[in-house]
Amino acid sequence: MNSDADFQLSSLASNDFLQELGAELVFTQDASGKYLSFYWQQADRYKLSPEKIVGCQMSETFGPVAIAPYLDRVRRAINGQMPERFSYPFSYEDQYFPFDLVISPVLTANGKATKVLVMGRMLPHKLNAQAINSQELIAYPALASNLDLHQKMLIQIAGSIRRTLPPSSELYHKILSQIAQNIRRTLDLKTIWQQTVDSLGQVLGVTRCIICAYKEEDENYEPSESNPIFKVVAEYHQEAYPSMLGLELSEANQPGWSQALASLEPLAVERIPVTNDSFEPYSVLVAATSYQDQPNALICLHQCNSVRQWSPVEVEFVRELAVQVGTAIAHATLYQELEQARAEAVALSQLKSQFLANTSHELRTPLNGMLGFLKLVMDGMADDPEEEHQFIQEAYRSALHLLNLINDVLDIAKIEAGKMQLELAPIKLNELLQEVENFTQAQLQQKQLNFKIQKPATEDEIIVYGNYQRLLQVLLNLVGNAIKFTHEGGISISMETIKKKIVIQNRELPGMVKIRVADTGIGVSLDKQEKLFQSFFQVDGDRTRQYGGTGLGLAISQKLVEAMRGTVNFYSMGEGLGSTVTFTVPLYQEPVMISTQSAESLDFFTLD
Repeated sequence: MNSDADFQLSSLASNDFLQELGAELVFTQDASGKYLSFYWQQADRYKLSPEKIVGCQMSETFGPVAIAPYLDRVRRAINGQMPERFSYPFSYEDQYFPFDLVISPVLTANGKATKVLVMGRMLPHKLNAQAINSQELIAYPALASNLDLHQKMLIQIAGSIRRTLPPSSELYHKILSQIAQNIRRTLDLKTIWQQTVDSLGQVLGVTRCIICAYKEEDENYEPSESNPIFKVVAEYHQEAYPSMLGLELSEANQPGWSQALASLEPLAVERIPVTNDSFEPYSVLVAATSYQDQPNALICLHQCNSVRQWSPVEVEFVRELAVQVGTAIAHATLYQELEQARAEAVALSQLKSQFLANTSHELRTPLNGMLGFLKLVMDGMADDPEEEHQFIQEAYRSALHLLNLINDVLDIAKIEAGKMQLELAPIKLNELLQEVENFTQAQLQQKQLNFKIQKPATEDEIIVYGNYQRLLQVLLNLVGNAIKFTHEGGISISMETIKKKIVIQNRELPGMVKIRVADTGIGVSLDKQEKLFQSFFQVDGDRTRQYGGTGLGLAISQKLVEAMRGTVNFYSMGEGLGSTVTFTVPLYQEPVMISTQSAESLDFFTLD
């Protein structure tokens, strides 16, 4: 050897010398990433002899997961002639090894460096309590099985260097873009939610990461405007902590939620748990995902075992990923809405086709009756003027029946097109019920059915707020159906007032009137009741042909009642057990109730 520097390099090239340094991993390399010498305590386990490593590029064998950012650190150590210390994962044959590394430049006799000495120790794959408190070690929780290999690699990289990685670095953007790409690769909302919490939870090494949908899909969910309730729809959590999946959380009770929703910026919150509840975190990082400046989800990261200072890198990572997730959620939601609309359109088309097939007989029957009786009159087939009058009368009845069928079809078409406008005005309920009784009296007598109207005991008349003709149409539809499907027993109409202030057309009204039409007829099976109000749906085509009608009565009645700000409900215990239909209509003025109940009427008054 010609100099001390040459002797030093020669010593460094000796594997025995490297082993004597006492580190788990020791090697020398040049700026291009070529191994000059190599020693690793676990090399024999993976059949990595120095002869197999030395002279090879790191990218071709055991080496850094992402070579470019690693070599940037090597060049910085060489050019600055200063050691570099950082954490970085290495890989070999799909195995990942996180190391704490120290890179030291090797100076030559002229004071320059072209090589480095790298010494490293393996980092644990799980955090212990001491590591959490000191924040010296990096967490490597078990990776979710549903993440692909490339995603796992990215999570390992991000987790290992997240505390030292500047947001402007190449690797930072690569991790962010790849995770976002994987999330946006699907249009399934549940998959997006789960991939988001899995990625963030593992990259940032938190105790728990949850995501809450901003709009709940359940039609029975009615959040309060002053204190919305959100449901946890996806979650990542460490095994030692209980799951929050499915819990409903109040915005007012969650730190930082209101501010995050309002600002659409990540918000870090530190707190001291007031109870021993394992759900309560010490530190929270919350971010609202959004699309076109409208929030569509909340991401919450919890540290439950200690106070955690969220680094600027972590906050920036969550902020940028939240933007990508918000767009993915919006696209997936739109896709689901389009799919639902398409499915509904297909189902509606099928129902319309079925309707036309089922009602074609109904439309032809009265028309054939009209033509038949009129042909008899024209051909002089009547034996006397009285029989001729009967023929004409039957033709007239068939015409009226056909007109009613056509009116039903036109009404439902107008409603479906949104062209039915109703003018609302005060209506005396007694007059409306009297007209219903007058219209249906002949049918009731013909079938020998009982008919009873039960009214609340009031000193003054009950006045509702609606459209007289359409309200009469609803009652005639419901009572007509009850008569049609009842062969013995009877029909009853009862009412109750519900005291609850409502505003309709800028007018404050005192409440609603609930009207019940009950019968002792054939009823409807439980499995078919949900579809009764669908347009063009008929419970049974054979039954419709047997009893007549289009099967549109309930659908039309529901639309008309809803146009008057009411609701319709159907109840039946099953076939042969009768039916009850209820609907509400706004109350124009509160009636004065009679304290004593008369025998002829029932007094129903409820508070909502």
